[in-house]
Amino acid sequence: MTQVLVLYYSSYGHIAAMASAVAEGARNAGADAVVKRVPELVPEPAARKAGYLLTPDVPVATVNELADYDAIILGTPTRFGNMAAQMKNFLDQAGGLWARDALVGKVGSVFTSTGSQHGGQESTLLSTHTVLLHLGMVVVGLPYTFKGQLRMDEITGGSPYGASTLADDGHGGDRQPSANELAAARFQGRHVARVARALAGAEQLAQVVA
Repeated sequence: MTQVLVLYYSSYGHIAAMASAVAEGARNAGADAVVKRVPELVPEPAARKAGYLLTPDVPVATVNELADYDAIILGTPTRFGNMAAQMKNFLDQAGGLWARDALVGKVGSVFTSTGSQHGGQESTLLSTHTVLLHLGMVVVGLPYTFKGQLRMDEITGGSPYGASTLADDGHGGDRQPSANELAAARFQGRHVARVARALAGAEQLAQVVA
């Protein structure tokens, strides 16, 4: 069975909700999908004061376990057009995996959130893709076969680089992922799982032929 890790960081729960939908999509494609988070860098008292969503029930991933999966789907909010420091800190520790080519050929994908409609979603997705490419991963996005990203009747996240959501309602209030954005996340999870399964099958066939 294809092994998929949905690895995320979420301050206020928006990316956590998207991560659940991504994992659901991967499972619908027959994959074994595990949801984990990266460690929080903000001290707990400060995090509680800021209203962070603390999720002790979600296991924290280790860097070395990344090599155990066929596909890794990263979820991170945007921080000034780039990934959150918590996710960057985690990925910066993957030098050992890079040195031994442990992630080469595995599937990598990304989803994100921003506070506003043009808050850096695409730059965050693309800059995170750069890290995946340095690790030798096969980058998979959100193809236009997901027709929800063509919608013009509502404000919605989503791009060919990955699923996304908007976290602010435009008046300083909280906005949760919409039905369309969650559908994009499920589609991406399903698509990544299928690509990973296809790549694994091709590799097994090549070994048999060899």
